[in-house]
Amino acid sequence: MTLLNPNMAATFPPPVMEARRWLEGVSFSDNRPLINVSQAAPVDPPPVALREAMARFVLEEDETHLYGPVLGLPALRSEVAKQWTQGYGAEVSADQVAITSGCNQAFAATIATLAAPGDEVILPTPWYFNHKMWLDMGGIGSVPLPTGEGLIPSAEDAAKLITSKTRAIALVSPNNPGGVEYPRETLSAFLELCRTHGIALIVDETYRDFDSREGAPHQLFDDPAWADTLIQLYSFSKAYRLTGHRVGAMIAHPDRLAEAEKFLDTVAICPNQLGQRAALWGMQNLGPWLAEQRLEILDRAAAIRDGFPQLGSKGWQLDGCGAYFAWMRHPFEMPSDQLAQKMVQDHGVLCLPGTMFVPEDEQSGAAAFRIAFANIDRAGIEALYSRLLEMR
Repeated sequence: MTLLNPNMAATFPPPVMEARRWLEGVSFSDNRPLINVSQAAPVDPPPVALREAMARFVLEEDETHLYGPVLGLPALRSEVAKQWTQGYGAEVSADQVAITSGCNQAFAATIATLAAPGDEVILPTPWYFNHKMWLDMGGIGSVPLPTGEGLIPSAEDAAKLITSKTRAIALVSPNNPGGVEYPRETLSAFLELCRTHGIALIVDETYRDFDSREGAPHQLFDDPAWADTLIQLYSFSKAYRLTGHRVGAMIAHPDRLAEAEKFLDTVAICPNQLGQRAALWGMQNLGPWLAEQRLEILDRAAAIRDGFPQLGSKGWQLDGCGAYFAWMRHPFEMPSDQLAQKMVQDHGVLCLPGTMFVPEDEQSGAAAFRIAFANIDRAGIEALYSRLLEMR
């Protein structure tokens, strides 16, 4: 290859795809199958009722197969605004909602409206690797904000990192990769910090449907002027198992959405029409089912915590657990990027090393793993712990 964008060349490969390559040439027996805790995406299809509705859309609604509005179906935008107004106890209007081709595209569109090459965005570490990848591709600096043992970022620490190049701070809560739920006070402090410095606060709430707290997870929308600073991102993929249909959302000031429309129109023209209709049907009909799914995920998180003392006695530490993820520190001398590959061959466990979620010069990643437990039940978690206890 003779020509390559240097920003693209400097961007690391997709971590989940890299981890899958570790499986090449490795076989697993029926009585000891692979335990895959590397990816958070649901592996089950949508519930039957939703798939039946999707079949009707394909057969009976011709517009399902045509271009639609760049910012999404009006009915879906209105439904998001309605449910957000109810769920957060504050007014959100349809013109403050855009539908995107997944939450990653919502982040990309947001950054496109905020930053140019040479600008900077602050990311707490461990960070969500796709956020870092997108910034790298655009020549935008990712400024790491270490979170330490509790994995909760500090607005006071972030204030020390803000410069004339800073355009935004991006948070993920419940967190990927750490699983922790950011306290309401933490998010409010970041909103105030960003407003004071005239920068944006991006809050990715992909996993909001699996937050363990009852009621609104924060009060950011209570601020009448929230849209001047806050940009919230969301994904329908996890809630309704629509990962392959790519439907997300961006909630922001209408003027910002007008700018994002330029980006979205040149990338995908419009979000997936079938996926949008499925998301709308799910929001209107699957409330009880989603509540059951939330309880199941919360039970799996409880199983991670309940069983962890047996690993703790061997020197492991559990720094974060919630939504789909646990962030565990191992007691071995071998760094996690090497150990993770060895775990596939020796123990039949595929997980992502902490090195994929931190800067190269940050040592914390070498001692950690992200465990994505959404696709293993209590029995699977018990089997996982049994294999981790085999490690020496």
